[in-house]
Amino acid sequence: MATAIKTKEQKQTRTGTDYGRFFGEMYAFNNSLKLFHWHVSGPGSYAQHMALDEALTTLADAMDRIVETTYAMKGDIEVVIPQTNTPRNIETHCEKFFKYIDEQREMFEEDFSTAILDDYQEAIQQLLYRLKRLQ
Repeated sequence: MATAIKTKEQKQTRTGTDYGRFFGEMYAFNNSLKLFHWHVSGPGSYAQHMALDEALTTLADAMDRIVETTYAMKGDIEVVIPQTNTPRNIETHCEKFFKYIDEQREMFEEDFSTAILDDYQEAIQQLLYRLKRLQ
């Protein structure tokens, strides 16, 4: 598989609005997990409840680190948080957001920033493992 490498001239210039929208989406995703967490019931609900709790802690930490790191490098950013709904299918919801994070990676060129995104995505993958495999 070939990997496309963009030159500096080809890279899209990102604004504070782009970062603010991205961080708002991350915040909304975290909140959507909490909404789902509050509605979990039935067989396997305790395992789901605990998996969501653990993921929420890890995701919040990674999000805080990426936002603060970006503030340090780019200055103040206006974060806009979209309306958040309770996901109907938590696994699909997590898989889609994992892909969304991948699509936004080009905003972060520094290794330390991409490492934080790796931590965030790892938390999503761990949550997916627990939701799919542990009952």
